[in-house]
Amino acid sequence: MTGIFDKLLEIKSERGGCFMVLLDPDRVGEDDLLATAEKAEDCEVDALLVGSSLAIKGNFHEAVKKIKGATSLPVIIFPGAHSQISPYADAVLFTALLSGRNPQYLIDEQLKGAPVVKKFGLESIPTAYLLIESGKYTSVQYMSNSLPIPSDKHDIVSAYALTAKYFGMKAVFLEAGSGAARTVPETLISEVAAYADIPLIVGGGIRTPEEVAGKIKSGASFVIVGNHFEKSGHGKLLEFARAAHIRESIEV
Repeated sequence: MTGIFDKLLEIKSERGGCFMVLLDPDRVGEDDLLATAEKAEDCEVDALLVGSSLAIKGNFHEAVKKIKGATSLPVIIFPGAHSQISPYADAVLFTALLSGRNPQYLIDEQLKGAPVVKKFGLESIPTAYLLIESGKYTSVQYMSNSLPIPSDKHDIVSAYALTAKYFGMKAVFLEAGSGAARTVPETLISEVAAYADIPLIVGGGIRTPEEVAGKIKSGASFVIVGNHFEKSGHGKLLEFARAAHIRESIEV
């Protein structure tokens, strides 16, 4: 049976790229959270990610359950800790912070989370998580106690991505961080994509459809936006999603 990640890769092949929206129950009220989930399906969004740095507001698992009930889109957990792995999701980004030196996010949380993923029968998407310097001290940098890779060190990022591929991981997440001052540079994306030949997920600081299109054209397979919609609402979801679907845009 074809898994969710394989289906997303098929969408990427057909459309040129995939667009995902990150929902954070800590940052958005329940009504807005569910409204975005419902709107996403009509706005050509390809999947929803759900995750939070702390999950201190309300019941995280209940929020995931309600989001899943509001949409037929794949709901993928992007966990800040093993406690956020929910039985109500379809899959989990099983990330390892390869760019960091903190064992908690390199192996400890994964060790605790693996039996939970198995228990709930979730699809695991093994993903290398790389923090990229973005001109701002971000929440993920603070929470993980990890230094980001300088954005001009293309060789280091490329070597990490290739390492992830040889480890057997399915994707590499280039993360600038929520609300980043600068996005992951397109020159970096193109070089890493060419060198490592592994699907790239890019997120952090993306605020316009043009930036989405730029990341996809540079070699990203998936673009994630969350913080922008938390602040501006979901009015431009369709524009952002269509910007990722560059092959369809060209054909139209």
